[in-house]
Amino acid sequence: MTEIKNRHKLRKKEAKEFIRKIEENLGCKINNEIEIADYENIKLIFIDGELHGLIFDGIPFLNVEGLKKYKPTKKFVVVDDGAIKHILNGADVMAPGIIEADKEIKEGDLVWIRDERGLPLAIGKALMDGERMSNEKKGRAIENIHFIGDKIWKMCKK
Repeated sequence: MTEIKNRHKLRKKEAKEFIRKIEENLGCKINNEIEIADYENIKLIFIDGELHGLIFDGIPFLNVEGLKKYKPTKKFVVVDDGAIKHILNGADVMAPGIIEADKEIKEGDLVWIRDERGLPLAIGKALMDGERMSNEKKGRAIENIHFIGDKIWKMCKK
């Protein structure tokens, strides 16, 4: 089991910038102390001491538990119930399983995937823009990065 390394509190100015990026990207409010740490090849974000985010390609983003707590309103993709078990096994999100997608999503953006009831399931990287995701009938739409049941999620539950 790999352990968390280099956990440290961010300076106020740096933490403010992290929070601004997350809030701007996801449309939610975070007003807390930020720490970051290394875990394998991932940078983790702790908000008020709890693992609630990660940094992917230099972009801070909430993880599944952070999404549940801070209830973002942007960069979401809604999938049908048939897609859920595949996503929770780590599969990428296929366009036919998408019911709705935020029109603001651009190819390459980090996005969060939720079920029809609003429960966050995963985060991923958009492989097409939001408009196309909603209309496309075939192909991969989102690369799955983190999902309920993976090792980051399990760390949140400890």
